[in-house]
Amino acid sequence: MNEFDDKITDFRALLHPLNRRRFMQGASALAGAAAIGASAVPETAYAQDKVLNLLCWPGHGDPAFVKPFEEKYGCKVVAKEYVGGEPMLALMNQSPPGTFDVVLADAEYIGMLAQSSLIDKMDPADYPLADYWPEFQKFGPHWVNESLYSVLIRFGYLGIAYRTDVLSEKDVESYKVLWDDKLKGKLGFFDWYLPTMGCLSLYDGNKAPFDISAEAFDKLKKTLFSLKPQASGFYSMADQFSMLTNGTAAAIPGVGDWVVLLLQKNGVPVSATVPKEGGIQWTESMSIVSSSTKKDLAKAFIQYASSPEGQARSAILPSYWASIPNKKGWDLLIKDHPAEAKALRHTFDARNVMDEYKDGRIHIRQTPVKQSIEEWNDVWSEFKSM
Repeated sequence: MNEFDDKITDFRALLHPLNRRRFMQGASALAGAAAIGASAVPETAYAQDKVLNLLCWPGHGDPAFVKPFEEKYGCKVVAKEYVGGEPMLALMNQSPPGTFDVVLADAEYIGMLAQSSLIDKMDPADYPLADYWPEFQKFGPHWVNESLYSVLIRFGYLGIAYRTDVLSEKDVESYKVLWDDKLKGKLGFFDWYLPTMGCLSLYDGNKAPFDISAEAFDKLKKTLFSLKPQASGFYSMADQFSMLTNGTAAAIPGVGDWVVLLLQKNGVPVSATVPKEGGIQWTESMSIVSSSTKKDLAKAFIQYASSPEGQARSAILPSYWASIPNKKGWDLLIKDHPAEAKALRHTFDARNVMDEYKDGRIHIRQTPVKQSIEEWNDVWSEFKSM
C-alpha cells in the first residue's frame, strides 16, 4: 500500500456513520426548512455541457443557494449528496471520470484528494481571497506544497451546546462545568470520539489538542472517564436534537451553533459557546474535480460560492446555517438579513464569531498525530462501555 492508501484506511476508523450532517437532515425538517436535495433532478432538459455536477453534503444544491448561478450561466446544478467523508472518498475514487465537476469536502480530506490527483491545483488570483478574513486567506489545510487545492466556503466551531434554563453563560465559561452537579445524569455525548476528546484535550491544557504525548494521552483518558457519572447517554445527531429539546441532555460537549441555531428557531432554550480553553473548527470547502470536462464552469461556480452573494446565501442555507469567511459576504448579510447576521454573530459592531480566532482559542479539527485513530477510538469505546 502507498501512503495515500494508508491514510484512506486510517480515516475509516475516524468516520462515524452518525455525524453532524445526518442530524441536519432531520433537524432542518423539524425547523420547517425546505426539503434538501430538491435540485437533484433537473426540471427541464439541459445540454450536458450546461449541467454542473456537484458532489456535496446535503443541502448545497438548494435553489436558495444555486439559483442565481444557474440563471447567470443558463445551466443546471445537479447535486449528488453524501453523508460522511468515507462515502465522499469512495465516490471520488470509484465514479467514472467526468462524473463530478466540483466537490465540497471538509478540510481534513483536501490533502488526501490532492495527493491522489482527484482535484486540481487552483490559482489563488481567481478567487476573492483578499476579501476573506486574514485568518482564512491562506488556510493551511487547503495548501499542499505551496499550491492551493480548495477554497473555504463555510465553517463553524465546536464547544458546548447547553440549555439556558439549566446553565448560565457564566457557568459555561470553562469545560469545568461538565463536572457540575447540575449536569449529573444530564450530560449528553455525541457518539463520535473526535469532537468530545478534542475539546477535553483543550481542557487538559494541550495547545495542539490532537498532537499530544503519550503522557498527555493517558491524562486525557482519565479526564474522559471521570465524566461517566455525568452521562445521560450517547446520541446520534438526530437524538442530540431531541434530547436537548426535551431536556434529557442539559449540555453536550463537542457541538456548537450548527445545532443550537436550528433549535432556537423552534423556541428551544439553548445556546452554544466556545469555553475559555478553546474550541474545534469544522470547515466546508470547494475544489475542482480533476476529471471534469467543464472546468471553466466549475471555476465559475466556486467563484460564485466565494462571492458576497454566494457567501450570504450559503450562510443561511435552508438545511443548516454556518459561518462564512468573506467579509463582504458579512456586509451583504447584515444589509439583507440583519436578524440572521446577528444570530450568526456576523456583525462588526459587537463581539463576533472571529473573536475566538483572534483570542487564539480555535483549533482546526484533525485526526490524532502521535497516536493512531484506533487508540483514540478504543478509549472512546471503553468509556461508553463503563
